Amino acid sequence: MSIENSTHIKYITAEMTMAVRFSETDAMGVVWHGNYLKFFEDAREFFGTVYQLEYLDFYRNGYFTPIVRSEIEHKAPIHYGEKVKIIIKFHFNNAAKLIFTYEVFNATTGQLAAEGKTVQVFLEKENRTLELIKPSFFMEWENKQSWRV
Repeated sequence: MSIENSTHIKYITAEMTMAVRFSETDAMGVVWHGNYLKFFEDAREFFGTVYQLEYLDFYRNGYFTPIVRSEIEHKAPIHYGEKVKIIIKFHFNNAAKLIFTYEVFNATTGQLAAEGKTVQVFLEKENRTLELIKPSFFMEWENKQSWRV
């Protein structure tokens, strides 16, 4: 995805591995393309646990964070019975957005299976207005991170 080509972008990362479930495959035993978005969500939840910024933290602080953009580039199939490794990166940015990129590998073969990106915005919970400035709780969280370049 395009953000990956920027060498000056700060990021933090997490990595998870999981088994492909039968319900995630099509009639050919291949992971159905739509399930990659579920893999991305699994990775975001894992990231939130690792970095202590879970969905409920946003909610408790008065915000929803809907996805406004998602991209997936499929490169190779993953089959039932194989394992998936997902590397998720959260990219620092000055806007009031959450930008994540994903690399999905067939952990059984080591082959890159897909790359993706999601963008989320902050909506104020009560009246669902778009926040144009990062919420203070989120900026405090950002300031505590050990960013990579």
